[in-house]
Amino acid sequence: MRIKLPFLVVFLSILVLITGGCSMKSDQEAIKEAEKITKETFENKEKVPLNYGIGNKSFYLPNGMEVVDEDESNLILEDKNQTFIVFHNTNENAKSTLNFAAATKKDALNVSSFSDSNGFGYFRVLPEEDNKFELQVGVGGVKVTTYVDKNGLDEDAETMMKIAKSIALQ
Repeated sequence: MRIKLPFLVVFLSILVLITGGCSMKSDQEAIKEAEKITKETFENKEKVPLNYGIGNKSFYLPNGMEVVDEDESNLILEDKNQTFIVFHNTNENAKSTLNFAAATKKDALNVSSFSDSNGFGYFRVLPEEDNKFELQVGVGGVKVTTYVDKNGLDEDAETMMKIAKSIALQ
């Protein structure tokens, strides 16, 4: 039995669309997964390596990321074409809820918080234009913010929590 080429092409195209469509996450699924990873990273008791220092501050700087600007309370980090803004309110400790309280005042798609004996962490996602999201992750007086599409939410959330923990929990 010989299968005709046009039939085979149509059949394979439909199969690819069906299997591809089933594996794509919705925005809400991607946000929930990022929230879960953020909480797990916050709760992870392993020390985040402090591999970068500025003045008397040390923190975790992921591979490929660089510091492009800094001042007393802010760091601007870049990884390829993505910018991450780190804000550190040195008057607030790791258990502070001040940044979280401010983060809850906007119309977020998701806002959640978690705490343990060492600190208070949170996760927030706001909708942005062009299928992007504003992602903010924080621990106490430290918050990290970036813009990301849904495919990068989980990886960026984990990285951002590691950065925030490395600064807040010193």
